[in-house]
Amino acid sequence: MQDYEASVSFLGTWGPFQRRVFLLLCFTSVPCGYNILSVIFLLASPQHHCYIPDQSNLSQEWIQASIPLQVSGQLERSSCSRYQLDLVQNLSEMGMRPSLHQNLSGSGSEVLLSSLQQESCKDGWTYSTEFYRSTVVTEFDLVCSDQWKQPLTSFVYFLGGLSGCFISGLISDRFGRKPVLFGAIAMLSIFSSAVAFAPSWPVFTVLFFVLGMGQIACYIVVFVLGSEILTGSNRVLFSSLCLPFVYVVAMMLLPATAYLVRNWRQLSLVMAVPGLACIPLWRLVPESPRWLVSQGRLQEAERLVRSAALENQVEPPHVIFLPPNLEKASSKEVESLSLLDLLRSPKVRCITLILWLIWFSTSVSYFGLSFNTSGLYGNPYLNYFLLSAVELPAYFAIWLATRSLPRRLSFIAFTLLGVLALLLIQATPDSQPAFILALVLLGKFGILAGTGVIYVYTGEVSPTVIRNTAMSTCAMFSRLGSSVSPYMMQLAVFYVFLPWIVVASLSLLGVLLCVFLPETFRQPLPDTIEQMPPPQRLRWPWASTPPQDDGKSAKEQSTAPEIICTTCL
Repeated sequence: MQDYEASVSFLGTWGPFQRRVFLLLCFTSVPCGYNILSVIFLLASPQHHCYIPDQSNLSQEWIQASIPLQVSGQLERSSCSRYQLDLVQNLSEMGMRPSLHQNLSGSGSEVLLSSLQQESCKDGWTYSTEFYRSTVVTEFDLVCSDQWKQPLTSFVYFLGGLSGCFISGLISDRFGRKPVLFGAIAMLSIFSSAVAFAPSWPVFTVLFFVLGMGQIACYIVVFVLGSEILTGSNRVLFSSLCLPFVYVVAMMLLPATAYLVRNWRQLSLVMAVPGLACIPLWRLVPESPRWLVSQGRLQEAERLVRSAALENQVEPPHVIFLPPNLEKASSKEVESLSLLDLLRSPKVRCITLILWLIWFSTSVSYFGLSFNTSGLYGNPYLNYFLLSAVELPAYFAIWLATRSLPRRLSFIAFTLLGVLALLLIQATPDSQPAFILALVLLGKFGILAGTGVIYVYTGEVSPTVIRNTAMSTCAMFSRLGSSVSPYMMQLAVFYVFLPWIVVASLSLLGVLLCVFLPETFRQPLPDTIEQMPPPQRLRWPWASTPPQDDGKSAKEQSTAPEIICTTCL
């Protein structure tokens, strides 16, 4: 396949065409970021206790005493049981008074509450409205014996993301980036609106599954489309800073919106608005010329590039891409590619399996941090806002690192910083909630920065002919990791710091696997599978002498202008 970037170099790197695509693609990422944390607010579980009917005719003192007290870190009212209401009513009518301690005065007018039998919440629950007026949990009573439905719903949402990654990757590499992008945006708007009218929990779960399918597919395609249209430093600026920056700003808008709209049905309707605003951009966002060339659709690619040249006011050459007699050969070569090509040869299979495991581990860590912050002290809206806001400096750090540092070294350094912060949480006393929150934010910063680097790396190491499929399969394993992350909080039953230990351990696993990946720093994007670099042997990322293979001499490798990292192959 011809060198695409050399063929379109006459366009320049930052003309009106590139600026327009840059801004439009950043804007189309808003619906993706706005919906990603919806599971946290729609499925929030406020404090609750058994409902005491008004017909019980109990005094306020007995109503308060009807709910047992329990110790779980601190003294609080039971969420799933109450004292037998019939017995409480009888004692109240007899003029008895409730007591938490044994009556030492000998008076028979007080009843020791711990001696009373308990029962389940037969009349439902009373939910705190301090932070949430209505959520899926409060409307469908997903608590106590039905509490398992809450993490299952989150699991189904991320399972939808996994399915969306698989389907969208295949469709995008076969039919184009643009149709999948706007199809995913349309899915977000349609099913976010449909969720608002769900009459029951099963219906909500099914609609939520489809909503999850559109969320991650949207972001992956935007990332790939920008990476393929933009070139040089602008590609790095887009993929490692500006696109994630807009994505995070959209994430920060959701807690602000949820703070103002505290009813989950109304919030679902509001979540459909950004997607609806992006639909008219269909006519302005172009298809990827690089993908068109990889598919042998040279005439379409040339029309698009000539239109870009006209917009940039530059003169295109007479022939931009391959001559027509080579078009059929290129098409036949590409048509044989499929998902199996990621596993067919040992070289590609090794890189693919390592990337899948890294994406899985970083996703469990990233979303595990997000879900575990629900147990942090303070206002949940502020906590989630801070958890989103910390991503802004993280992406700025990613941009700086990807401009001047090798990918593997950046990933290892950032991830180890996050691991260290998470392990320090265990040594922090519970009396310092602000310091614990600071460590969680630092851990999120490090893990997210490492995740951002691996995003950029995956796009750089994957060839054009199957790049969206490669990114989507990695995102599938990412969604598999995010699917199990809601259950991370359940590990605290065995040991309060166990969720943080698991998150840190998985991040360390990603660091160890990264050592075997080839370096892509300042390397041209591969267009075919044959151009993919082989995996790295067991060498330190900062080794000074690259291995000599592929028929290249040491002199040829040392003088190659694209090769900056000395471990590149």
